[in-house]
Order: sequence, then structure tokens, then C-alpha cells
Amino acid sequence: MSPRKPNNESSIYFGSDGWWHGRVTMGVKNDGSPDRRHRRAKTEPEIKRKVKELERQRDEGRATKAGRAPTVAKWMETYLTDIASLKLKPRSLDDYWSKTRNDIIPGVGQHRIDKLQPEHLERMYRAMLDAGHAPSHVVKVHRILSRALKIAHRRRMVSENVATLVDPPSVDETEANPFTQEESKAFLEAAAKRPTFMRWIVGVGMGFRQGETLGLRWPYVDLEAELFHPKWQLQRLTWRHGCDDPHACGERLHHFEPCPPNCTTHKNYKRGCPKPCTKTCTKHASACPDRKEGGLTFTRPKTKKSQNPVPIPPVFIPFLRDHKAQQEAMRAAAGELWQEHHVVFSRPDGRPLDPRQDYEEFKELLAEAGIDDRRLYDGSRHTAGTILNELGVDMPTIMEILRHTQISQTRRYVKGRSHLSKDAMRRMGEFFVPAPPAPDPGPDCGPTETRTETLDTRAARSLRRRRIR
Repeated sequence: MSPRKPNNESSIYFGSDGWWHGRVTMGVKNDGSPDRRHRRAKTEPEIKRKVKELERQRDEGRATKAGRAPTVAKWMETYLTDIASLKLKPRSLDDYWSKTRNDIIPGVGQHRIDKLQPEHLERMYRAMLDAGHAPSHVVKVHRILSRALKIAHRRRMVSENVATLVDPPSVDETEANPFTQEESKAFLEAAAKRPTFMRWIVGVGMGFRQGETLGLRWPYVDLEAELFHPKWQLQRLTWRHGCDDPHACGERLHHFEPCPPNCTTHKNYKRGCPKPCTKTCTKHASACPDRKEGGLTFTRPKTKKSQNPVPIPPVFIPFLRDHKAQQEAMRAAAGELWQEHHVVFSRPDGRPLDPRQDYEEFKELLAEAGIDDRRLYDGSRHTAGTILNELGVDMPTIMEILRHTQISQTRRYVKGRSHLSKDAMRRMGEFFVPAPPAPDPGPDCGPTETRTETLDTRAARSLRRRRIR
């Protein structure tokens, strides 16, 4: 009889089924029973190799947990519900959910996370590009999936994060198109005819983001110290269900079949007909009677640096005082209809300005000022950074005004102007090749005091001697 093997030692044997089997003790399960992993192979050398590989993973602490790994779809739901929601801002979390539902789950959702291969991700990215998605969109999907798999790897649910083995598509950086100084003045002249003039003064003249501008409130405006404190921003958040059965709550709004051609129901939708609902659809939270956490909401800026105070140009102070007096008159005229939110830029009833209407007004002002179409960011952040650079302000100061965390980010916001480049290269050329001296006016012209002084040098006397010879 062969001696009994020590505890926790691996065993290899040839089974009656014609396969070689190996069993490796990895530890204990959650219930305290031994965690024995099984491997099998056709030959003895192959089973020895598999057993040694499993033992090495155990000894290095890289072995996955016992039990069946979840699918990508199931793990993404767990990751977004229980892990990412504790750290991400609401808008970022909504974006993660959107890309998970529309791209990750249809692409690789049915694969188990421990069986996911780089080829699966590469085929998904290729299909997304062929469907017309921008490379930047594909890169965002890659980052979301990579982050989720990183957490799974950290918890030993997978032996490796396969997303790190895949190169996402290259992304061309969006070129900034800020206003010129003349366009900025034309834009503000057009805005001066509207009651929202001060909103555009702050946006264009100080480089505030749209949410920061619309979320600015009087308790955070110090007119005496001439400082803005952007502690809050206004954002439109997605509504969430407050009921027990989100799927049944939106039953009357579900549509599982695609719309027919020339659909008249959604003819006024700017983005076209909505996609068909899934069988477990829960997205109609805006119609839930107990809906929560949605609509226009004041939220904190994304980073602490974004909350740093910003100096107000002194010439803006009288305009702000007049704007505050006009708002007080508007409050008195509204009476009981006034809804107090203490916002600097409000509607006639005191509510904050709607970001969608604000964006549409920006487009209208572009047309009135005769400026070609561009992004709202180009007309605010990029314009402020570029004009500050043209006025000779150094990059670290621009970074503080725009409240960036890295100066490399500020450089992307500042666009060089061709006339500044020409002037810089003109001065560079004059440094290496000085301009030719002024022609000699001749003996009839009496020398000026300056000419006498400049010619009375060693080089000038040497030049005169060579001419005489």
C-alpha cells in the first residue's frame, strides 16, 4: 500500500475515463470546507504542467476565488450599483450606465469575466467603429470596462485584466475654435440687447463653465472683495425610480418593437425615434410618481480646484450691482410666484436658467453676431484662456484663473494666433540677422548729435580708414 500523502499536497492520478486528473488544495471556502481545484488532461506531462501552474498561482496569491465567475453583464451591474456609485458623480455614473447598456452588454455581456479574451474586446471595438461611433466614444467604453475588470482582478475573480492587453483606437484631440477679440466684442454687443447679458459677460469674460455660471448664487459672490466662489454648479440629472417595481412602473411607456419608417409619433424628437425597450426595461423613471434625484439640481464641482475663488474684473462690479438691483425689482413684481433659489442668473419667477434654453440662446447670439457655428466651450473657456494669453498673461496664472489641476490641460485650452506667431518670428529673425544700417546722408547733411555719437566708435573709425585706402 502506498503511503498517505501529506495534507494540502496536490494529487495526480489516471482515471477510469481515460483522462489524467489533478487536484490542488487552494485553501478553504467561505463555509470552511477545503477548496480543492480540479484539472484534467490527456497526457501525464500536460496534467503536471497544469497542476504546477495552479500551484504557482496559489503561492503567488493570484489564484481566483472558488465558484463560478459571473458574466460581464452581471458583473457590470454589480460594479455600477454597489462600487462605482459610491465614488462617481451622478452625471458620470449616468454616462457609465448608458455605455454599459448600449455598448458593453450587447457586445460582450454574455461572456464570463474569467473567459473574456482580448479578441472579444477588439471585435467589439471594431463593430462600434463600423457602426459610426467616434473613436473617443470607443475609448470611453474601453476605460469603463477596464476599470470594472481591474476591480474584479483585485478581488481575485479573474487572473488577469484582459482590457490591459488591448490597445483602444487612437483619438484625435478636438481642435479648439475660440472667439477672436473682435468676435468676442461682437458677441457681447449682441448679448447686451438681452436680459441675460451679465450671464454672457461672466461666461465669455471669465471663462466659467455653463454649469458653474448658471449655478452661481449670491451668497458666494463677494462684491466687496471682488471674488466669485464657484462652490456649486447646476446640472440636469437623470430621474431615478422611487418605487419597488421599476419595470411595472413604466409599463404604459414600454415599446418593444422598432418604430415604422416615417414615424409620426416621434417626428419632433431631435434625436429621432427612441430605441426599443429591453424586456427588463426600467428607464422610464421620469414618469414614476415617486421619482427622485433628478431634474435641475445643484451639485458640487468635480474637483476641489474648481471651487477656488476667481477674481472679478473691477469694471464688472457696477454691472453686477445693477443686475442685482434689477433682480430685486423682478422679485417684487413676481410677488408670491417668486421661487427663491438665490441664483445670480434667474428666470422671471426666480428659478435657475434652463441649460438647454441657455445653449439655444448661445446659438442665436452666434447668428446675430455673424459668427460661424461653434461649441459653447469654445465661446467661453477656450476664448477666455486664449485672450488672456494674447494679453501677455503667463500660463501658470491662466491655469489658476481657469482652475485647472495641470498646466498641460491649460495649454490645450489656449490656442495660438497667427499674428502673434508672425510677430514672434519677426523678432526672432531680427535677433539673428540685425536690420541693415541706415544709408549715409552725405556731407551736405549736418551730422546730428546721435549720429556723431554712434559713429565715434572703434568699428566706425576702422570703416572710415578702409574707405580712405
